[in-house]
Amino acid sequence: MKKIFKILGIALLVAIFGGTIYFLYTKSKKQPDVFETKTPFVSNVIRKTVATGSVVPRQEIEIKPQVSGIIEEVYIQPGDFVKKEQIIAKIKIIPDMVNLNAAESRLNQAKINFEDSKIDYDRQQKLFDSEVISYEDYKKAKVGYDTSKEELAAAENNLELIKNGVTKKAQTATNTLVRSTINGMVLDVPVEEGNSVIQSNTFNEGTTIASIADMQDMIFEGKVDETEVGKIKEGMPIELEIGAIEKEKFQAILEYISPKGVEENGAIQFEIKADVSLKDDQFIRAGYSANASIVLERKDSVMVIPEGMLKFENDSAFVEVLINEEENQFEKRKVETGISDGINIEVVSGLAKSDKVKGEKIDPKKLKEETDNQNT
Repeated sequence: MKKIFKILGIALLVAIFGGTIYFLYTKSKKQPDVFETKTPFVSNVIRKTVATGSVVPRQEIEIKPQVSGIIEEVYIQPGDFVKKEQIIAKIKIIPDMVNLNAAESRLNQAKINFEDSKIDYDRQQKLFDSEVISYEDYKKAKVGYDTSKEELAAAENNLELIKNGVTKKAQTATNTLVRSTINGMVLDVPVEEGNSVIQSNTFNEGTTIASIADMQDMIFEGKVDETEVGKIKEGMPIELEIGAIEKEKFQAILEYISPKGVEENGAIQFEIKADVSLKDDQFIRAGYSANASIVLERKDSVMVIPEGMLKFENDSAFVEVLINEEENQFEKRKVETGISDGINIEVVSGLAKSDKVKGEKIDPKKLKEETDNQNT
Protein backbone atom coordinates (compact mmCIF):
# COMPACT_ATOMS: atom_id res chain seq x y z
CA MET A 1 0.00 0.00 0.00
CA LYS A 2 2.81 2.31 0.88
CA LYS A 3 4.44 1.46 -2.42
CA ILE A 4 1.32 2.54 -4.33
CA PHE A 5 1.15 5.89 -2.54
CA LYS A 6 4.81 6.43 -3.23
CA ILE A 7 4.36 5.79 -6.95
CA LEU A 8 1.32 8.15 -7.07
CA GLY A 9 3.30 10.86 -5.28
CA ILE A 10 6.17 10.58 -7.73
CA ALA A 11 3.77 10.67 -10.67
CA LEU A 12 2.08 13.77 -9.24
CA LEU A 13 5.40 15.54 -8.84
CA VAL A 14 6.41 14.63 -12.39
CA ALA A 15 3.07 15.95 -13.70
CA ILE A 16 3.44 19.22 -11.78
CA PHE A 17 7.01 19.64 -12.99
CA GLY A 18 6.04 18.92 -16.59
CA GLY A 19 3.10 21.28 -16.43
CA THR A 20 5.31 24.02 -15.08
CA ILE A 21 7.85 23.53 -17.85
CA TYR A 22 5.10 23.65 -20.50
CA PHE A 23 3.56 26.78 -18.97
CA LEU A 24 6.91 28.56 -18.88
CA TYR A 25 7.62 27.50 -22.46
CA THR A 26 4.32 28.79 -23.79
CA LYS A 27 4.70 31.95 -21.74
CA SER A 28 8.14 32.66 -23.10
CA LYS A 29 7.22 31.84 -26.67
CA LYS A 30 7.10 35.08 -28.71
CA GLN A 31 3.70 35.90 -30.14
CA PRO A 32 3.68 36.89 -33.82
CA ASP A 33 3.28 40.63 -34.43
CA VAL A 34 -0.09 41.70 -35.80
CA PHE A 35 -0.36 44.83 -37.93
CA GLU A 36 -3.30 46.92 -38.97
CA THR A 37 -3.94 46.96 -42.72
CA LYS A 38 -5.78 49.48 -44.84
CA THR A 39 -6.67 49.59 -48.50
CA PRO A 40 -6.23 52.72 -50.66
CA PHE A 41 -9.36 54.81 -51.07
CA VAL A 42 -10.56 57.67 -53.26
CA SER A 43 -10.74 61.12 -51.72
CA ASN A 44 -10.10 64.83 -52.33
CA VAL A 45 -6.69 66.16 -51.30
CA ILE A 46 -6.30 69.83 -50.51
CA ARG A 47 -2.92 71.27 -49.60
CA LYS A 48 -3.31 74.51 -47.72
CA THR A 49 -1.53 76.92 -45.43
CA VAL A 50 -3.11 78.66 -42.44
CA ALA A 51 -2.72 82.30 -41.46
CA THR A 52 -3.93 83.75 -38.18
CA GLY A 53 -5.32 87.25 -37.85
CA SER A 54 -8.54 89.20 -37.42
CA VAL A 55 -11.46 90.57 -39.41
CA VAL A 56 -11.63 94.38 -39.45
CA PRO A 57 -13.41 97.07 -41.48
CA ARG A 58 -11.54 98.14 -44.59
CA GLN A 59 -12.00 101.78 -43.65
CA GLU A 60 -12.45 102.94 -40.06
CA ILE A 61 -12.76 106.72 -39.73
CA GLU A 62 -12.06 108.69 -36.56
CA ILE A 63 -14.18 111.85 -36.38
CA LYS A 64 -12.25 114.83 -34.94
CA PRO A 65 -13.64 118.23 -33.88
CA GLN A 66 -12.80 121.42 -35.78
CA VAL A 67 -12.81 123.51 -32.62
CA SER A 68 -11.66 123.01 -29.06
CA GLY A 69 -14.18 123.12 -26.27
CA ILE A 70 -16.49 120.98 -24.14
CA ILE A 71 -18.89 118.32 -25.37
CA GLU A 72 -22.35 119.79 -24.85
CA GLU A 73 -24.40 116.97 -26.40
CA VAL A 74 -23.75 113.55 -27.92
CA TYR A 75 -26.41 112.27 -30.32
CA ILE A 76 -25.10 108.77 -31.05
CA GLN A 77 -23.97 105.61 -29.30
CA PRO A 78 -22.00 102.52 -30.44
CA GLY A 79 -24.02 100.34 -32.80
CA ASP A 80 -26.00 103.20 -34.38
CA PHE A 81 -26.05 103.63 -38.15
CA VAL A 82 -25.26 107.15 -39.32
CA LYS A 83 -25.30 108.88 -42.69
CA LYS A 84 -22.80 111.27 -44.17
CA GLU A 85 -23.19 114.83 -42.82
CA GLN A 86 -25.39 113.60 -39.95
CA ILE A 87 -24.79 115.56 -36.72
CA ILE A 88 -23.24 113.33 -34.07
CA ALA A 89 -22.22 115.81 -31.37
CA LYS A 90 -22.33 119.46 -30.36
CA ILE A 91 -19.39 121.38 -28.84
CA LYS A 92 -19.57 124.38 -26.55
CA ILE A 93 -16.64 126.70 -27.11
CA ILE A 94 -14.71 128.01 -24.12
CA PRO A 95 -13.07 131.15 -25.53
CA ASP A 96 -9.49 132.15 -24.76
CA MET A 97 -9.59 135.25 -22.57
CA VAL A 98 -6.72 136.99 -24.38
CA ASN A 99 -8.32 136.51 -27.79
CA LEU A 100 -11.74 137.44 -26.41
CA ASN A 101 -10.40 140.69 -24.95
CA ALA A 102 -8.64 141.56 -28.21
CA ALA A 103 -11.80 140.87 -30.21
CA GLU A 104 -13.94 143.05 -27.94
CA SER A 105 -11.37 145.86 -28.17
CA ARG A 106 -11.33 145.58 -31.96
CA LEU A 107 -15.14 145.77 -32.03
CA ASN A 108 -15.17 148.91 -29.89
CA GLN A 109 -12.62 150.60 -32.15
CA ALA A 110 -14.62 149.59 -35.21
CA LYS A 111 -17.77 151.16 -33.71
CA ILE A 112 -15.93 154.42 -33.02
CA ASN A 113 -14.51 154.55 -36.55
CA PHE A 114 -17.89 153.70 -38.03
CA GLU A 115 -19.72 156.43 -36.10
CA ASP A 116 -17.08 159.00 -37.07
CA SER A 117 -17.13 158.01 -40.74
CA LYS A 118 -20.93 158.03 -40.75
CA ILE A 119 -21.07 161.59 -39.45
CA ASP A 120 -18.55 162.69 -42.08
CA TYR A 121 -20.42 160.83 -44.82
CA ASP A 122 -23.79 162.36 -43.87
CA ARG A 123 -22.29 165.85 -43.89
CA GLN A 124 -20.56 165.31 -47.21
CA GLN A 125 -23.71 163.90 -48.78
CA LYS A 126 -25.70 167.02 -47.82
CA LEU A 127 -23.00 169.25 -49.27
CA PHE A 128 -22.88 167.17 -52.44
CA ASP A 129 -26.66 167.32 -52.80
CA SER A 130 -26.41 171.11 -52.46
CA GLU A 131 -23.67 171.13 -55.13
CA VAL A 132 -21.21 172.71 -52.71
CA ILE A 133 -18.49 170.02 -53.06
CA SER A 134 -17.30 167.95 -55.97
CA TYR A 135 -18.08 164.30 -56.62
CA GLU A 136 -14.46 163.36 -55.76
CA ASP A 137 -14.81 164.73 -52.22
CA TYR A 138 -18.14 162.95 -51.80
CA LYS A 139 -16.68 159.71 -53.11
CA LYS A 140 -13.83 159.75 -50.59
CA ALA A 141 -16.32 160.16 -47.73
CA LYS A 142 -18.47 157.31 -49.04
CA VAL A 143 -15.47 154.96 -49.40
CA GLY A 144 -14.40 155.75 -45.84
CA TYR A 145 -17.94 155.09 -44.62
CA ASP A 146 -18.22 151.74 -46.47
CA THR A 147 -14.79 150.65 -45.21
CA SER A 148 -15.61 151.41 -41.59
CA LYS A 149 -18.97 149.63 -41.98
CA GLU A 150 -17.26 146.52 -43.31
CA GLU A 151 -14.67 146.64 -40.54
CA LEU A 152 -17.45 146.82 -37.96
CA ALA A 153 -19.15 143.75 -39.45
CA ALA A 154 -15.84 141.87 -39.51
CA ALA A 155 -15.15 142.74 -35.86
CA GLU A 156 -18.64 141.56 -34.86
CA ASN A 157 -18.19 138.27 -36.75
CA ASN A 158 -14.75 137.75 -35.22
CA LEU A 159 -16.16 138.16 -31.72
CA GLU A 160 -19.01 135.77 -32.52
CA LEU A 161 -16.53 133.20 -33.80
CA ILE A 162 -14.44 133.39 -30.65
CA LYS A 163 -17.48 133.16 -28.39
CA ASN A 164 -19.66 130.66 -30.26
CA GLY A 165 -17.58 129.27 -33.10
CA VAL A 166 -20.07 130.51 -35.69
CA THR A 167 -21.27 133.78 -37.18
CA LYS A 168 -24.88 134.87 -37.38
CA LYS A 169 -24.74 134.78 -41.18
CA ALA A 170 -23.47 131.16 -41.33
CA GLN A 171 -25.53 129.14 -38.86
CA THR A 172 -25.58 126.07 -41.14
CA ALA A 173 -21.78 126.10 -41.53
CA THR A 174 -21.02 126.08 -37.84
CA ASN A 175 -18.01 124.06 -36.74
CA THR A 176 -19.45 123.51 -33.27
CA LEU A 177 -21.66 120.79 -34.71
CA VAL A 178 -19.63 117.64 -35.37
CA ARG A 179 -20.83 115.72 -38.43
CA SER A 180 -20.15 112.24 -39.77
CA THR A 181 -17.94 112.15 -42.86
CA ILE A 182 -19.13 108.73 -44.13
CA ASN A 183 -22.09 106.34 -44.05
CA GLY A 184 -21.59 103.49 -41.61
CA MET A 185 -21.92 102.08 -38.12
CA VAL A 186 -20.65 103.78 -34.99
CA LEU A 187 -18.02 101.49 -33.47
CA ASP A 188 -16.92 103.58 -30.52
CA VAL A 189 -17.76 106.86 -28.80
CA PRO A 190 -14.84 107.53 -26.43
CA VAL A 191 -16.20 110.86 -25.14
CA GLU A 192 -19.13 111.83 -22.95
CA GLU A 193 -21.02 115.03 -22.29
CA GLY A 194 -18.80 117.38 -20.33
CA ASN A 195 -15.50 116.06 -21.69
CA SER A 196 -12.99 118.57 -23.01
CA VAL A 197 -11.91 118.09 -26.62
CA ILE A 198 -9.06 119.49 -28.70
CA GLN A 199 -9.28 120.35 -32.36
CA SER A 200 -6.97 118.71 -34.87
CA ASN A 201 -3.95 120.92 -35.60
CA THR A 202 -0.30 120.82 -36.60
CA PHE A 203 0.90 119.72 -33.18
CA ASN A 204 -2.02 117.56 -32.05
CA GLU A 205 -4.11 114.98 -33.90
CA GLY A 206 -7.14 116.06 -31.91
CA THR A 207 -9.65 114.27 -29.71
CA THR A 208 -11.64 111.45 -31.29
CA ILE A 209 -15.38 112.03 -31.00
CA ALA A 210 -16.41 108.73 -32.63
CA SER A 211 -15.10 105.88 -34.77
CA ILE A 212 -17.28 105.00 -37.77
CA ALA A 213 -16.88 102.20 -40.32
CA ASP A 214 -18.74 100.47 -43.14
CA MET A 215 -19.41 97.01 -41.64
CA GLN A 216 -20.37 95.54 -45.02
CA ASP A 217 -16.88 96.12 -46.39
CA MET A 218 -14.68 93.88 -44.23
CA ILE A 219 -11.17 92.54 -44.76
CA PHE A 220 -9.06 89.86 -43.11
CA GLU A 221 -5.69 91.02 -41.82
CA GLY A 222 -3.23 88.29 -40.92
CA LYS A 223 0.38 87.18 -41.15
CA VAL A 224 2.06 84.36 -43.05
CA ASP A 225 5.42 82.78 -42.28
CA GLU A 226 8.28 83.36 -44.69
CA THR A 227 8.35 79.64 -45.56
CA GLU A 228 4.81 79.89 -46.97
CA VAL A 229 4.66 83.39 -48.43
CA GLY A 230 6.39 82.30 -51.65
CA LYS A 231 3.59 79.80 -52.35
CA ILE A 232 0.74 82.31 -52.31
CA LYS A 233 -0.26 85.11 -54.66
CA GLU A 234 -2.95 87.76 -55.01
CA GLY A 235 -6.30 86.44 -56.19
CA MET A 236 -6.14 83.11 -54.35
CA PRO A 237 -9.39 81.99 -52.65
CA ILE A 238 -9.39 81.91 -48.85
CA GLU A 239 -11.69 80.16 -46.42
CA LEU A 240 -12.13 81.93 -43.07
CA GLU A 241 -13.04 80.30 -39.79
CA ILE A 242 -14.04 82.77 -37.09
CA GLY A 243 -13.73 81.50 -33.55
CA ALA A 244 -16.76 83.43 -32.30
CA ILE A 245 -19.01 82.12 -35.09
CA GLU A 246 -19.25 78.35 -35.00
CA LYS A 247 -20.32 76.07 -37.87
CA GLU A 248 -20.04 78.84 -40.45
CA LYS A 249 -17.26 79.58 -42.91
CA PHE A 250 -16.66 82.76 -44.87
CA GLN A 251 -15.11 83.16 -48.29
CA ALA A 252 -12.47 85.74 -49.12
CA ILE A 253 -10.04 86.66 -51.90
CA LEU A 254 -6.39 87.41 -51.18
CA GLU A 255 -5.71 90.95 -52.39
CA TYR A 256 -2.48 92.08 -50.70
CA ILE A 257 0.85 90.53 -49.65
CA SER A 258 3.32 92.78 -47.90
CA PRO A 259 6.64 93.18 -49.75
CA LYS A 260 8.47 93.48 -46.43
CA GLY A 261 8.54 91.02 -43.55
CA VAL A 262 8.59 91.80 -39.84
CA GLU A 263 10.42 89.71 -37.25
CA GLU A 264 8.16 88.27 -34.55
CA ASN A 265 9.38 85.79 -31.95
CA GLY A 266 12.41 84.92 -34.04
CA ALA A 267 10.45 84.31 -37.28
CA ILE A 268 9.84 86.59 -40.25
CA GLN A 269 6.14 87.26 -40.83
CA PHE A 270 4.53 88.90 -43.86
CA GLU A 271 1.22 90.77 -43.59
CA ILE A 272 -1.61 89.74 -45.88
CA LYS A 273 -5.07 91.19 -46.52
CA ALA A 274 -8.12 89.52 -48.04
CA ASP A 275 -11.49 90.89 -49.14
CA VAL A 276 -14.24 89.11 -47.17
CA SER A 277 -17.44 88.26 -49.04
CA LEU A 278 -20.53 88.81 -46.88
CA LYS A 279 -24.11 87.92 -47.66
CA ASP A 280 -26.91 90.39 -46.98
CA ASP A 281 -27.91 88.64 -43.75
CA GLN A 282 -24.36 88.14 -42.44
CA PHE A 283 -22.78 90.43 -39.87
CA ILE A 284 -19.25 90.27 -38.44
CA ARG A 285 -18.17 92.40 -35.53
CA ALA A 286 -14.92 94.30 -35.94
CA GLY A 287 -11.90 92.64 -34.38
CA TYR A 288 -13.04 88.99 -34.46
CA SER A 289 -10.03 86.66 -34.49
CA ALA A 290 -9.96 84.30 -37.47
CA ASN A 291 -7.94 81.59 -39.17
CA ALA A 292 -7.52 81.81 -42.92
CA SER A 293 -6.99 78.63 -44.92
CA ILE A 294 -5.29 79.41 -48.22
CA VAL A 295 -5.61 76.62 -50.79
CA LEU A 296 -2.20 76.06 -52.41
CA GLU A 297 -3.12 72.98 -54.44
CA ARG A 298 -6.16 70.75 -54.83
CA LYS A 299 -6.92 67.38 -56.48
CA ASP A 300 -10.35 65.75 -56.47
CA SER A 301 -11.19 62.02 -56.56
CA VAL A 302 -7.66 60.63 -56.39
CA MET A 303 -6.39 57.43 -54.73
CA VAL A 304 -4.89 58.13 -51.32
CA ILE A 305 -3.54 56.34 -48.26
CA PRO A 306 -2.83 57.64 -44.76
CA GLU A 307 0.52 59.43 -44.87
CA GLY A 308 1.74 57.57 -41.78
CA MET A 309 1.88 54.31 -43.78
CA LEU A 310 4.69 55.61 -45.97
CA LYS A 311 8.32 54.73 -45.32
CA PHE A 312 11.20 56.65 -46.83
CA GLU A 313 14.55 55.30 -47.92
CA ASN A 314 17.18 56.97 -50.15
CA ASP A 315 14.77 59.74 -51.20
CA SER A 316 12.20 57.11 -52.27
CA ALA A 317 8.81 56.29 -50.77
CA PHE A 318 7.83 52.70 -49.92
CA VAL A 319 4.90 50.85 -48.43
CA GLU A 320 4.53 47.28 -47.23
CA VAL A 321 1.78 45.30 -48.95
CA LEU A 322 0.21 42.13 -47.50
CA ILE A 323 0.97 39.11 -49.74
CA ASN A 324 0.10 36.21 -47.39
CA GLU A 325 -2.64 36.84 -44.88
CA GLU A 326 -2.32 33.45 -43.11
CA GLU A 327 1.42 33.83 -42.47
CA ASN A 328 1.14 37.62 -42.07
CA GLN A 329 3.78 38.28 -44.72
CA PHE A 330 4.36 41.70 -46.28
CA GLU A 331 6.25 42.86 -49.34
CA LYS A 332 8.07 46.19 -49.63
CA ARG A 333 6.86 48.11 -52.67
CA LYS A 334 8.02 51.42 -54.10
CA VAL A 335 5.29 53.99 -54.81
CA GLU A 336 5.08 57.37 -56.48
CA THR A 337 3.26 59.99 -54.43
CA GLY A 338 1.57 63.29 -55.18
CA ILE A 339 0.23 66.04 -52.94
CA SER A 340 -0.56 65.65 -49.26
CA ASP A 341 -2.85 67.45 -46.85
CA GLY A 342 -0.91 66.28 -43.80
CA ILE A 343 -3.25 63.34 -43.14
CA ASN A 344 -3.71 61.59 -46.47
CA ILE A 345 -1.31 61.49 -49.41
CA GLU A 346 -1.99 60.89 -53.08
CA VAL A 347 -0.62 57.66 -54.59
CA VAL A 348 0.15 58.17 -58.27
CA SER A 349 1.48 54.67 -59.02
CA GLY A 350 2.65 51.46 -57.31
CA LEU A 351 -0.60 50.44 -55.61
CA ALA A 352 -3.96 49.01 -56.57
CA LYS A 353 -7.22 49.68 -54.80
CA SER A 354 -7.38 46.04 -53.64
CA ASP A 355 -3.93 46.06 -52.00
CA LYS A 356 -3.74 45.91 -48.23
CA VAL A 357 -1.08 48.25 -46.87
CA LYS A 358 0.71 47.61 -43.60
CA GLY A 359 -0.09 50.13 -40.92
CA GLU A 360 0.57 50.43 -37.21
CA LYS A 361 1.31 47.47 -34.96
CA ILE A 362 -1.68 46.25 -32.96
CA ASP A 363 -1.21 45.77 -29.21
CA PRO A 364 -1.85 42.04 -28.37
CA LYS A 365 -3.80 42.97 -25.25
CA LYS A 366 -5.98 45.31 -27.24
CA LEU A 367 -6.43 42.69 -29.94
CA LYS A 368 -7.44 40.08 -27.33
CA GLU A 369 -9.94 42.47 -25.78
CA GLU A 370 -11.49 43.19 -29.18
CA THR A 371 -11.67 39.46 -29.96
CA ASP A 372 -13.32 38.71 -26.61
CA ASN A 373 -15.84 41.49 -27.16
CA GLN A 374 -16.71 40.12 -30.59
CA ASN A 375 -17.14 36.59 -29.18
CA THR A 376 -19.46 37.81 -26.43
